[in-house]
Amino acid sequence: MPSSPIPEGAPRPIALSCGDPAGIGPEIAVKAWQRYRARLPFAYIGSRRHLPAHLPVAPVTSAAEAASVAADALPLIEIDFAGESQPGQPDPADAPGTIAAIERAVAEVRSGAAAALTTCPISKLALIEGAAFAFPGHTEFLAHLAGGGPTPVMMLASPALRVVPATIHIPLAQVPTALTPELLSETIRITAAGLTRDFGLSAPRIAVAGLNPHAGEGGKIGTEELRWITATLDDLRAEGLALTGPLPADTMFHAAARARYDAAVCMYHDQALIPAKTLAFDSAVNVTFGLPFTRTSPDHGTAYDIAGQGIATPASLCAALEMARDMAIARGAHGPD
Repeated sequence: MPSSPIPEGAPRPIALSCGDPAGIGPEIAVKAWQRYRARLPFAYIGSRRHLPAHLPVAPVTSAAEAASVAADALPLIEIDFAGESQPGQPDPADAPGTIAAIERAVAEVRSGAAAALTTCPISKLALIEGAAFAFPGHTEFLAHLAGGGPTPVMMLASPALRVVPATIHIPLAQVPTALTPELLSETIRITAAGLTRDFGLSAPRIAVAGLNPHAGEGGKIGTEELRWITATLDDLRAEGLALTGPLPADTMFHAAARARYDAAVCMYHDQALIPAKTLAFDSAVNVTFGLPFTRTSPDHGTAYDIAGQGIATPASLCAALEMARDMAIARGAHGPD
């Protein structure tokens, strides 16, 4: 995947948290540095022990120093890890280090030393086992570190499709209860604001999926669309949002349909992520809207099964770094949240 040109006025370096050291995060971070070096500088926040011994590394105390050394060495903000994780073999004792890397990365962004945050994948199970991690996932932890506020919105973005799930990591049986007019309205508003601020879309077009097959088929296959989803979308249209829906989810994602909207809001995790990962498994980016800083992440997990084999592709991480840079530029042009 070729790198996109570095825009004029490119922002400060990016803070890149290492993720789970037993996963592919360290490996793809090295490949990303080898691809970009000083053209898209980032500070890797993790441990030297998890990087190749021959790799040139430049210790830095702040992400702001990354641009001056990235041409010749990987800028590293060192984090202590107590465990002995090996590729594909996580050690619960390393969970506090993984968490500390995320905390430090957020601090770099919030202090202004870094322009944006990109996070390598974590394993929630490893963090729970090793550090009693109390958050459903990365996004919720970042919201906590940002000081709370509305629940952030997760968007999967690629050149082919942008999707947002209104409910995320909950059992499917809980979706109809968790999905409320308030949650759907907040999700759509945050999505529209993020597309405007971070993607430069002055009047974003948002397609909204129905909850039920065929969007309820007039109440014959579920009633949520008739009882409240349609009315909620009508209220948001009255606020000036450009919405279509509720639409049958099974006809929303072919090429002609995708050309009619800028992003799709779906009702639950798989309804959104199956089309996103089918269309762009190696190149989609996880974007978080609703935080007071720019955050992106690769659209894949720790990939323990291939960690350390040298075969992991950095495509999604590279796309995440480029998108973080571009979003930081756009956010600077539009001002803070």
